[in-house]
Amino acid sequence: MNRLRHSFLLIALLSTFGLVACDREPVVVNTAPAPIMVPGPAGPAGATGATGNTGNTGYTGSTGATGATGDTGYTGATGSTGSTGATGDTGYTGSTGATGQTGTQGETGKTGGDTQVIVVPAPAN
Repeated sequence: MNRLRHSFLLIALLSTFGLVACDREPVVVNTAPAPIMVPGPAGPAGATGATGNTGNTGYTGSTGATGATGDTGYTGATGSTGSTGATGDTGYTGSTGATGQTGTQGETGKTGGDTQVIVVPAPAN
């Protein structure tokens, strides 16, 4: 019910605006042009007036604001590469190490018992 009420209200409002916009005729108002004043010819020059008194000295102005800081200068050129240093002396040769001890001899291998080894001959080409 609430939606229906809003729909009727919206249709009535739009119809009112449509009728008001179409009902009026434009009104044109003509205004009279403004009168233009034209000056007459110039009269003769008057006599020169007396020289006026010297004016008072004005006040000294206030000091101006400090100027902005200047831009940073450019970076200087890179210096030359230094000379190569001298080569160091050769070190001493170390002493020869001592000879190691002789190892213990291993035991003789044991017999295989019933095991048989079969050698397969290579295939003939």
